[in-house]
Amino acid sequence: MKKVLIAIDYHPISEKVAEAGYELAKNLNAEVCLLHVLNDVGFYGTQYPTFMGYDGYSGMAPDLDLALEMRNIAEEFMGKAKAHLNDERVSTYIAEGDTAKTILNYAEEWGAEVLVMGTHSHSTFEKLLLGTVAGKILEKTKTPLYLIPIKK
Repeated sequence: MKKVLIAIDYHPISEKVAEAGYELAKNLNAEVCLLHVLNDVGFYGTQYPTFMGYDGYSGMAPDLDLALEMRNIAEEFMGKAKAHLNDERVSTYIAEGDTAKTILNYAEEWGAEVLVMGTHSHSTFEKLLLGTVAGKILEKTKTPLYLIPIKK
């Protein structure tokens, strides 16, 4: 296994996930890529026409700077995450879209041989209602998944 993809987000558990994934990659002498997904950035600041008699959106001007600002924040976050691992060979990738689908697509595109993710400690109700990104990926992935359990 020569390619380890580590999916991280803005949650503090990402530090433990990045470190555990990086340690795995070092043990395998594998290439590392840190991945962060901006979930559906295109929907922020969108101006919609009146629909179903609702014109609440009509007074809102689209904030085209919002998507750029979110991208800038993500780039700063990924730069810090890479610096934290202190290895210039680590690459980073920022994608946009549905988190689970985007992770799966990029893992395949990049040729990841292991995908590393953390598991947030959501309540049972939240898991039943919303599912989890890790659960959705586990259902559909063809790539071996290395999950880092995080307990509160």
